[in-house]
Formats: sequence, C-alpha cells, structure tokens
Amino acid sequence: MARIVLVVPNATYRAQDFVRAADALGAEVVVASDRRPALASVMGSRSILVDLDQPELAAQAIIASARRSGVEAVIGVDDQGVLIAALASHGLGLRHNPPEAVAATRDKRAMRAALERAQVPQPRWRALAGGGDVAKVVREIGWPCVIKPTTLAASRGVIRADDLDSVCAAAARARGVALEASGSADLLVEEYIEGIEVAVEGLLRSGDLEVLAIFDKPDPLQGPYFEETIYVTPSRLSRGEKARIEERTSDAARALGLTEGPVHAELRIDSDDARVIEMAARSIGGLCSRALRFGMGTSLEELILRHALGLEISMSEREAKASGVMMIPIPRGGWLRKVGGQDEARAIAGIDGLQITIPIGRPVVPLPEGDRYLGFIFASATTPEEVEGALRRAHALLAIDIGDP
Repeated sequence: MARIVLVVPNATYRAQDFVRAADALGAEVVVASDRRPALASVMGSRSILVDLDQPELAAQAIIASARRSGVEAVIGVDDQGVLIAALASHGLGLRHNPPEAVAATRDKRAMRAALERAQVPQPRWRALAGGGDVAKVVREIGWPCVIKPTTLAASRGVIRADDLDSVCAAAARARGVALEASGSADLLVEEYIEGIEVAVEGLLRSGDLEVLAIFDKPDPLQGPYFEETIYVTPSRLSRGEKARIEERTSDAARALGLTEGPVHAELRIDSDDARVIEMAARSIGGLCSRALRFGMGTSLEELILRHALGLEISMSEREAKASGVMMIPIPRGGWLRKVGGQDEARAIAGIDGLQITIPIGRPVVPLPEGDRYLGFIFASATTPEEVEGALRRAHALLAIDIGDP
C-alpha cells in the first residue's frame, strides 16, 4: 500500500477531498499538521505534528517519519504546506518542485521579479517595504493601482486605490492585515489591469504544462476589494484567447522554475495579450475543485495523487458538460445567526450541491480582512450560461442573517 503525506493546516477545507482520492487509489494517508487530530493516539505514525511557520523543521520531521515507515509522496494541500512538501520530497528523493521555485510562489515580490526577468507579461509593480513611502512608489505606477501584501492569498488584504488619499488609506489597511496574518508589513504596489479575469487549473509533468480547466469569472473584479464569486468552465473566450492564456500560464511556470504537480494561476486579458496576476504551486482553493470532474468521474485530487505517485494518468480530459462554483460572499462582518433558503436553493435546476462552511454562531469577516467564504454552491448543465444562471438563482434564495459584532 502506497503511503502519502498530506501537509495540511488544521483549519483547511480541503483535506477531506484528498483523503477520498487516496482511498480511491488504495493509498494510506499520513497527516502532517499544526495540530494533532482527535484520533492521533490511534493513528500512530500516520499523524505528524509540525510547525507550518518553520518549513525546514517541518520537512525534517516528515523526512524522519518517512525513513521509519516509508512514504511515496508528500503533498502540500494549501499554501502553507507547499514549501514544506517540496523540501521534504527533495530530501526523500520523491517527485517534487524545486523548493526555491515554490518559495517564489509564496512571496509575491519574488514571483514578480522572476516573471520580470523572463519577460512574462504582468502588471507593472514596485515593492513597498514596511514603513515605505507609498505616495512616492505609486507615482511611478500611476492610477489606479492595487495594494497587496506580499505573502497572503485569496485576495486577502488586496485593495484598489484611485487617488492619493485612498492609496495611503489602502496601504495602512493592507499593512494591518499583513501584520496580523504573517507578521510582515511588506507590500506590493501594482498597476491595475482592466479586462476579463480567468483562473487556470493545470498539472505540470517534467516541466510540461497540461491545462485541465480555464474558469471564466463573470462578475467583474474591479475593486476596491477583490472578492471572487462565480467560476464557470469551459471558458466562453475565443480559441485564440484561450491559447494565449495557456501559453502565458506555461511561461509563468517556466519562469518560476516549477516542474511538477498542480498549479493554479490567475490572469487578465488585456488588449490582445494575457497578463499573469498570480501563480500558485497548488490546486484551486476552498472546495472549488468539486466543480471539476474528469474521465470516469475522476476528481482533481485523484489526478494530483496519481501524478505524485507516478501512476498512469489517462483520464485528464474534463467531462463534457459545463460546471461551476460560487464562493458565497460574506456581506458584512458580525456573527452568523442563520442561513435560510438552503433547501430552495438546492432545488434549483442544475444545482449539484450547497455547503455552508462557517458554523452558525461563529464570527464572519468580509474581505479584505477575512480569510474565508461563507460557503460554496455547485452547479452543472449543458452550457456555461445555464450554470451561471443556476448559481445566481440559488444564491438569490439564500437569506443570510448576520448579527452585529
């Protein structure tokens, strides 16, 4: 039986889908996390306690365990785990991305510098160290611009500014988010790119990128915050636009030095080109991967595990029907009291599932400070238009009751 180490934060959404994929392959799962699971005493060597903020030490703990019990793959499920997985895999001689390439995806300044050296199209940018003069930097970029922390993901702390007053306020707010989440006040100031935004899900094998899906984002992401909502695939863009997106995603992976495993990228169509906004050495976040199915109903997680284990992948073409997901936004901060209308939303034609991921009675925090969505709605249909319509109708039926903080 193959053994797979999943490096997961305790608060992740995503472990369950990877565990199911491992079960489908008959593989045993070892969980490396920042908190021991309730059944750690029963799991024995299948539970490893690691400090996710100390990648080298965490990797050494995984390597030590693997040398005692054997491991065939180490997978970083979320952003916090990808560098640990790369370091551990390198130490064990397993299939992996170069750790320095993965590290660049976790530091937006390093990512931008690598793309710039390789002349990959991207927004104009400048680094802004903690305490730096944002007004001076933004004059080099121009208006409008986007302020973002260098180490956070999922649009956390990302704010658009259109004038000097708003850029100073945005920088102060983004620094506050970054300091609380990571202890770093370093920011980027980037050119705001007009245009359609897409997400790309891909799998690298020996440096060659296979694009598994391109998601349209039909809601305009214009700021001041960049809360994502609907993803729909297949993309409704032209064949030429999709070819350019694939080309630029491959260019970005090559520029960063990524060679193996999943990638998730965000790009904007700008005039006749595509510019890279983000590139991560992991698969799509949250529960969004449940909107994807491949040959014989294979999940994205199973494709990832098959690749990591060196197994044959013969079912990587996405299913024929259109599909999509809506990340349910948090309308305001406070305490979640109730989400009504769920049964009615699930009854909408085309809706495959709805899951509220924040428990009733818990605090909810919207972007740019927040780090999660209220939940997810899934849909499938014959066309992308039908999927988008089903998601919007289902969301409109939800009655989200949030009490004052």
